[in-house]
Amino acid sequence: MIIEAKATLPKRKPTDLLVLLLDKEHELSQTDDAALAPLLEQLAWDYGKGRIKREYFSASPSEVARHVLVQHTSLVKPYELAEKVKILAARALEQARDLDLAQVTFLLNGKDAPEFLGAVAEGVALGGYRFDKYRREKDRFGERARITLRVAGAGLKECRANLDRTVLISECANDARQLVNEPGAAVYPEVIADLAREIGREHGLEVSVLDENGLRKAKHAGLLCVGSGSIHPPRLISLEYRPARPSKVRLALVGKGITFDTGGISLKPGDRMLEMKGDMAGSAAVLYAMKAIARLRPDINVLGVIPTAENMPDARAQRPGDIFVPRNGKSVQVDNTDAEGRLVLIDGFERAGEWQATHIVDIATLTGAVVRALGPGYAGIMGNDSNLTRALIDSGRSQGEMLWELPLPEEYREFLKTPYADVNNVGGSYAGAITAGLFLQEFVPEGAAWAHLDIAGPFLSGKAWKYYQAGASGFGLKTFVELCRRFSSGIPQ
Repeated sequence: MIIEAKATLPKRKPTDLLVLLLDKEHELSQTDDAALAPLLEQLAWDYGKGRIKREYFSASPSEVARHVLVQHTSLVKPYELAEKVKILAARALEQARDLDLAQVTFLLNGKDAPEFLGAVAEGVALGGYRFDKYRREKDRFGERARITLRVAGAGLKECRANLDRTVLISECANDARQLVNEPGAAVYPEVIADLAREIGREHGLEVSVLDENGLRKAKHAGLLCVGSGSIHPPRLISLEYRPARPSKVRLALVGKGITFDTGGISLKPGDRMLEMKGDMAGSAAVLYAMKAIARLRPDINVLGVIPTAENMPDARAQRPGDIFVPRNGKSVQVDNTDAEGRLVLIDGFERAGEWQATHIVDIATLTGAVVRALGPGYAGIMGNDSNLTRALIDSGRSQGEMLWELPLPEEYREFLKTPYADVNNVGGSYAGAITAGLFLQEFVPEGAAWAHLDIAGPFLSGKAWKYYQAGASGFGLKTFVELCRRFSSGIPQ
């Protein structure tokens, strides 16, 4: 799919589908075309009065378009305006696909349109993604589609720069979605390590990978214990980005990478276990965020850390009641082998501490409890630094990735006590998302600002949601790229 920005709307070269966007308070599309201007004025009035309940579509005798689609933001109620624009853009593309209209033009020449050009591009890019690798009938529309964003000529240069950034980030998000959508037989720790090496070579990142021998030598016990039941050995992967100018900020992004999670000996129910191919969604977000970061070159140091393993029941697998000692010397009892993500994140934190990270953000499909608390549209966030937490919440909101802060009450640490070790890996029946965060806090390197994102709700959907088709969303990647942009302007206070 080609997405480009151009000035003015040419006559006598009609596009297959012309899309116009209306809003009650913002001018997004405007035209002086003799056929379209009266129609647009009438529709704006009708939408404003609530007389029309869906988009307007018509074959057009106009010189500029063979078909016209007019959408109004009132058709999408519960979101902020930029999210509404993304959703409408994705819907427009879907209609073009259904009617095989490969040349689609969005008229974005209104005075307020430049602010929302990126939203249109993002809605199209993310909405156009399909996971059809294993289907005999492929979706070929995306290969033929040419999307043109027609803008006012005065702001064309700035619009094109915004478009290039948005398309890059969206393509990286789609890469992450592709990886999460792959079956567990196709993606395992060695595969993620190979992808990291490839991204590092192509984009100038320094990549290191610890195999099982390296993990033993470095005493990374969490990964070794979780991965002990699998034929695919664990890996600890690091991708480092260094800015052109020195920076005091050293941001570590740590992504849980359980490539398939059966629960281990504490076996999960079989119903929907296939979704556990996505238990590495955090690692996919980090991996492809690093690709985007390498291309966009923010002015901070960034380390992507991916502790990755497969959690399988085997004669060699860890058992409930087993105890291991991570590198920081704090012993862990494994009460439930299905609470494995927090165990591998210990090793990711140790790698971040070794790198002397000033800020650490981990992202993980960690608990069903967060889904029960917040549902599928929000991720939970916890942390030890209010400035970092607020920066992540604000970054996420600006990208349509919603984060809701949960507390880390000191008194709940009692739930993690066991007579047999320093800390238990689960905290009982109550506050599962919070006790998971408290467990992780035990292993955060001293002095580092830290935040934990539990994305078990929005990482995957069984049906279309907003501008995503059913499947993986790539949740977290856009937030991370935006966080790096904001850090480039100074540490949040």
